[in-house]
Amino acid sequence: MTLLIEARGVASTSAFSLEGRVIIVTGASSGIGAATAKLCAELGARLVLNGRDADRLDVVVESLAGDGHIRIVGDLSLGETREALIEAVPFYDGLASCAGIAALVPLRMANEAHLQKMLSVNYLAPISLTQRLLYKKRLRNDASLVFVTALSARAAPQAAAGYAASKAALEAASRTLALEQAKFRIRSNCIAPGYVETPMLQGLGAQAGMEDKINLTPLGRLDPTDVASSICFLLSSASRWITRATLTVDGGLGIPMRV
Repeated sequence: MTLLIEARGVASTSAFSLEGRVIIVTGASSGIGAATAKLCAELGARLVLNGRDADRLDVVVESLAGDGHIRIVGDLSLGETREALIEAVPFYDGLASCAGIAALVPLRMANEAHLQKMLSVNYLAPISLTQRLLYKKRLRNDASLVFVTALSARAAPQAAAGYAASKAALEAASRTLALEQAKFRIRSNCIAPGYVETPMLQGLGAQAGMEDKINLTPLGRLDPTDVASSICFLLSSASRWITRATLTVDGGLGIPMRV
């Protein structure tokens, strides 16, 4: 089936391509970020990749289709890492913000250091990077920004106050950003995954015995590639009329979690 994507009823599948676009992918050394980088490259994008683990990031870079990809190793919560990403190329067409951390701590036990760390990595780092990209005019008109948040931002499960709040703040900032940048046709959206089979989830599962909660997902466990597909859709011109939105990719988990 051919989708009607282009204006005036002209059918095209090329709107899903990322050919010729330059895109930042953060958190690209594993999980959702690595899967997103691989799919973006297969769709024709040139990538600037960021991650903290140099060895794992090298493995991802070596697996990518195409050439000309750039790796920037460093902690995104540090200003020098963000500046290195900004200066890596003259202009960007997109951002896939996949870097993040998670920890389960009941609110009565959550000290300020925990709350600050959640906010620093999950909210301040991607928003500060975006602010600098805008301030230095490194985003082309029609650029697309995609922030990976979490179902937790709205479902708010137990022991996730710090994590959920940081992701909810990111969703709110994305909506404001989309409104401010609409005059340049720069779009900003979020992807809110449920439980995805990543090293981060494996760590949480071992920490809190979350198997029963994960098994509530009606369609079964998500793979990072499932989330990557949705991110690439929002990066492409196929989604050119979507902005200020949060796309939930949770396998139907949101309803039983609320019940």
